[in-house]
Amino acid sequence: MRISVCVMADVDEIGFYSHVESLGYDSAWVTDSQMLYSDCYAVLALAARQTSRLRLGPGVAICGTRIPPVHVAAMATLNRLAPGRVHLGVGTGNTATRSMGHPPMRIADYAEYLRVLRGLLRGDVVDYAYEGAPRPVKMLIREKKYMSLEPRIPLYVSAFGPRAMELAGEYGDGLVFAIPPRGVAPAEALAQARVGAARDGRTLGGDFHMCALTNIVLLGPGEAADSERVIRAVGPNVMASVYYFYDAVHERGIEPPPFLRRIWKRYCALVEETPREHRHFRTHEGHYTYVHPGEAELIDAELVRDTCLVGTAEELIERIRELERGGLRELMWATGTDEKWSFSREFAQRVMARL
Repeated sequence: MRISVCVMADVDEIGFYSHVESLGYDSAWVTDSQMLYSDCYAVLALAARQTSRLRLGPGVAICGTRIPPVHVAAMATLNRLAPGRVHLGVGTGNTATRSMGHPPMRIADYAEYLRVLRGLLRGDVVDYAYEGAPRPVKMLIREKKYMSLEPRIPLYVSAFGPRAMELAGEYGDGLVFAIPPRGVAPAEALAQARVGAARDGRTLGGDFHMCALTNIVLLGPGEAADSERVIRAVGPNVMASVYYFYDAVHERGIEPPPFLRRIWKRYCALVEETPREHRHFRTHEGHYTYVHPGEAELIDAELVRDTCLVGTAEELIERIRELERGGLRELMWATGTDEKWSFSREFAQRVMARL
């Protein structure tokens, strides 16, 4: 099992990458959200210069904000800096597009994007429609200058619903998904990916990478799941789930999920203090980094457990082993608060060292 961290892109904290490398983490995934954080590829390039073993890649790069050749050029450049230890994680865009007031990319457009992206990463000629009729394109890399597609850059497709999971199996080298409590078991996610793989005429083997994105709370002896320390460390992570469903409920006209119904009216009242045309600022500007006034009071132990992997060191070790037995190959926890420095060390010492 690989243990990795997904960190908000911050050009002023490049030392964090050598920090987690020294602690034994396998990978660092860097968020791509242009309205909120530093540019992910600038951060990754600096991180590549500060590390020698750590695997690096966007977590995840957003399809709707960059065309496929631009993503491939950025990754092929990164592959020159850190050959063989980079990966390209891609997704449709939630916060990156919603913070501009727009929904994520539609599934049909995602499929077409992944088709082009996969071909370019392989060095193939692919038909690509850029502002008009399709034209054949390929990466024009000569004499191994400027950028490199070798060693091959794996493509990991982010998917949180069944149709997107199928696309991961059809086009990707791996799948990034959410595990319970807010997601699905690895075996279920893999089954969906296999449906897509069958469409492409391939069978997914043991080298198909299964990576889960989650929030982790490591409790001390007798510590409550909603202690002041826990809310300070993961409160923004917890609220990110609330933000996600606020958009979904209002866009689709659906009911909020059961785990949010007891706080729903109070949360909506907080958001609706902001004029309607600016609410996409209010619901996303603190993504994984801070909570707005009034939000911490909504977070209790039940909500933490509904949105995070919670337990003592012993409980987390058993849960991670169970996930590995179920087919998970990488567990990635997300962080955007200052507590990431101390938590990454504590988790490495109390959990990773015993796996």
